Amino acid sequence: MAGIDAFGTTLSREDDAGGFEPIANVTSLSPPNISRETLDVTSHDSPNGYMEFLGGLKDPGEVSVEVNYDPSQHDKLVDDFEEDDPIKYEIAFPDGTVWAFEAILTAFEPDAPYDDKLTAEMTLKVTSKPEITEAA
Repeated sequence: MAGIDAFGTTLSREDDAGGFEPIANVTSLSPPNISRETLDVTSHDSPNGYMEFLGGLKDPGEVSVEVNYDPSQHDKLVDDFEEDDPIKYEIAFPDGTVWAFEAILTAFEPDAPYDDKLTAEMTLKVTSKPEITEAA
């Protein structure tokens, strides 16, 4: 098979009991966009005149989420904006793979156009290495 259908991917937030509750009505989800810095260690005697690099610090990235906005379902997430401590989240893919991470809500942007549905976009800044559990 050449690909996996993304339909059914879920984003869940840790609840007060230590379990995970799915965030309702997610229409689009971009998992953490991890990246890393490089350290330039090039010197006058670098082999063959090529620049040399070492791996530097890693940035666990951000998660972008779009939802069909339902104030009764999503306004409780706005409380997360006031939290200084990271909250645990999980992304579960249709094949059973799970990405678990801690993140801080950095943006919540509702939109209420006169001629369309309510929507909201959220941005989560990931604060730890995502732990990936591959499908069994």
